[in-house]
Amino acid sequence: MVTKATNFGRNGVSDWILQRASAVILAAYTVFVIGYLLLNDVDAAMWQGLFASLPMQIFSILAVLAFVAHAWIGMWTVVTDYVKPIRVRYAAIMAIALILFAYLVWGVAVVFGN
Repeated sequence: MVTKATNFGRNGVSDWILQRASAVILAAYTVFVIGYLLLNDVDAAMWQGLFASLPMQIFSILAVLAFVAHAWIGMWTVVTDYVKPIRVRYAAIMAIALILFAYLVWGVAVVFGN
């Protein structure tokens, strides 16, 4: 049985809690954005104004971080459970880590870019 998704001394319970917490953050973000779109007649200026506000930028970065954490734990678990050749497993984990890092950098650039 796999007990850790990383080598930082955490166990499976903390990974489970982190994944559930990240799911709650992602659900709240999704509900907020969909609700905003449904309750407002949104044009480009209003949309830009929403994402230019500091609270929305913080919420967006929190959602990006939640996505990366959620995806990392989930993909790490799937790869370690189902990919048995060790070299293929390490290659898959490295590819996932690089892709998630790229998503994180891209997300920060989108939220704080001009």
